Amino acid sequence: MEKGKVGDVSRELTVGEVAERSGLAVSTLHFYETKGLIRSNRSRGNQRRYPRAVLRRVAVIKVAQRTGIPLAEIQSALSVLPHDRPLTVEDWAKLSMTWRHQLDERIAKLTALRDHLTGCIGCGCLSMRECPLRNPYDVLGDEGAGPRLIDPMDGTN
Repeated sequence: MEKGKVGDVSRELTVGEVAERSGLAVSTLHFYETKGLIRSNRSRGNQRRYPRAVLRRVAVIKVAQRTGIPLAEIQSALSVLPHDRPLTVEDWAKLSMTWRHQLDERIAKLTALRDHLTGCIGCGCLSMRECPLRNPYDVLGDEGAGPRLIDPMDGTN
């Protein structure tokens, strides 16, 4: 595809132009593409060309990442939206409602952790039978000896 004039909003963008406009490294854009977060077309010379709509999609990805949403969840949410047009206000409303629930849960967990942290710092060992952080109410003692997960989703022992 021939490069258009600077003011030509209909032309596709090169990977360098998207990187410059979005503030992301070219390698990050390539990574997003391999994860299915964004898509490009190929020029006759096999160079990536992105629709201008990718700029808004990349902005949404960056905002979601800043709030702690994992890339896999971002990809899943974006997968139902078309790649050939900018995300709309309605699209953003749906995405933000989905993520809001997850963020509320994360905030509640972090608040509970913060509220119990001071007491645990006093003992310093985190190995008490009923440590409110590691083993609240000794719920893991019934499962026998050895490490047990309190929250299987967070991957900690």
